[in-house]
Amino acid sequence: MKVWLDGGLVEEAEARVPVTDHGFLYGDGIFEGMRVYHRKLFRLEDHLARLATAARALALEIPGGVDGARQAVLETARAFDQDEAYLRLIVSRGEGPLGVDPTTCPRSRLVCIADDVRIYSDEKMHAGISLITSSWRRPSADVLDPRVKSLNYLNNAMAKLEARQRGADEALLLNAAGHIAEASVANLFAVREGKLLTPPATDGALEGITRRSILELAAQEGLPAEERSLGRFDLFAASEVFLTGSGARIVPVGSLDGRPIGGSTRPVMDQLSLAFGRLTEEAGTPLGG
Repeated sequence: MKVWLDGGLVEEAEARVPVTDHGFLYGDGIFEGMRVYHRKLFRLEDHLARLATAARALALEIPGGVDGARQAVLETARAFDQDEAYLRLIVSRGEGPLGVDPTTCPRSRLVCIADDVRIYSDEKMHAGISLITSSWRRPSADVLDPRVKSLNYLNNAMAKLEARQRGADEALLLNAAGHIAEASVANLFAVREGKLLTPPATDGALEGITRRSILELAAQEGLPAEERSLGRFDLFAASEVFLTGSGARIVPVGSLDGRPIGGSTRPVMDQLSLAFGRLTEEAGTPLGG
């Protein structure tokens, strides 16, 4: 693991933030999870643009601006010095007195972590992971807009905990109207009647970078795709179901609430996985150094 903290690289054992940091106290902050493939940062500028948008939405200053965040990411990835890596870029409101008032924090804090990550075993990737429908609902945008990747991930964490306690790998989150939002930490795709479908952001889905890549690749591959409101019924009717995310990449789903879904073959997912693999080889910001 390599860590950038407040302007430079530090040893892992010294990578600490004060207990009065409002990111720790109140979840007041934002983050991005991104990948290094083949010694290149995948869609770095897209991640930075999403981070900047989230910062504006929360009136949160990125230390050093987008250029400072870019420098932190690149230097941390270079220090980790691996062909493949996962990076977590974090901006917290910074230190302040007890009390939720964000204006009491004079300076925000920038952290970047580079490490290995492996979400699912080869066996799970072959058979497909198991989902349960969570009893937790995705908050609507007027409560907490899910398009902001905030440090307040309690809704996601509780859904994931429920899945694990019920013996499943992942949780399916619905919104207040009963439409599918996404999984606890990944976007969802389904193939039905030959069309690739994914829930829209208005239903509570994060505007994922890998999700965007899959939609773009589908267009290039001549696969019809659409953002559409989906319910659980659509997953039982689907010929394929899979999840996408920067951490997990592309993950097949084999069951929902103990019932098989998605079929035994996944031609659309396999085609897109191959195209995504080619994209990660061709695109990205070289680490250099």
